[in-house]
Amino acid sequence: MLGIKNIAFIVLALLLVSFFSGCVGTTEQKSPTDSSSVTLKVKKSAHYESNTPAHGSVLAGVPVNVVIDFNFDLGPGSSISIKTDDKEYSTGETIIDSNKLAMRRDMDPSAPDGFYTVNYKACWPDGSCHDGYFQFTIDRTKAGNYTDLRNKTEVTVKLSEIAFKPQNIRISRGTKVIWINEDDVDHYVNTDAHPSHTYYPPQNSKVLKKGDMFSLAFDKEGIYPYHCSAHAKIMTGSIIVE
Repeated sequence: MLGIKNIAFIVLALLLVSFFSGCVGTTEQKSPTDSSSVTLKVKKSAHYESNTPAHGSVLAGVPVNVVIDFNFDLGPGSSISIKTDDKEYSTGETIIDSNKLAMRRDMDPSAPDGFYTVNYKACWPDGSCHDGYFQFTIDRTKAGNYTDLRNKTEVTVKLSEIAFKPQNIRISRGTKVIWINEDDVDHYVNTDAHPSHTYYPPQNSKVLKKGDMFSLAFDKEGIYPYHCSAHAKIMTGSIIVE
């Protein structure tokens, strides 16, 4: 006959096997609407970093594209949809950047003012995916608060007193913007978001010391939010290209 110690050992072993087998692939979670328990499949969460436009932002123009940043390699099946009133305003295909850490999709420049919802699916290389969403608003009346520099071939923005001057500008397609650092501290011109700087990569400068310049011609209609990564919380700007 088995001794008491042997019986206790067998019971403990069975309990451990039962515990570990129950932890693979499923988890027990209470329903938020009643006290019953439901068994759900364990789903790894996406390592989301940021998105442009930012959630809850109100824009004075249409984004040239919507960009979402992650800290894992994106795989096939990843997608972005941009809608208002159940109508799709994204154009072209969802593109995964070459470093596989961001995905983007262009937006129709004729999209109307309104409240937009971006639904996305972020997929790992193994085929598993995560769904998410964020929202923003387009309100073109806010463009009236921008400095109107349209119909010029070149315009200058000064980096002075830890600010872009003028901060928000409207320009015509093809206009070259020239940034000049007049401060004694280093500055940068960086496209949103911080610190990924993925919204419009050509708008990322090297470090600008006092007297240094950076320039870029804007050929695509839309809005371009940007900042100085050395002073990201207080030094921001925006360009509307028409």
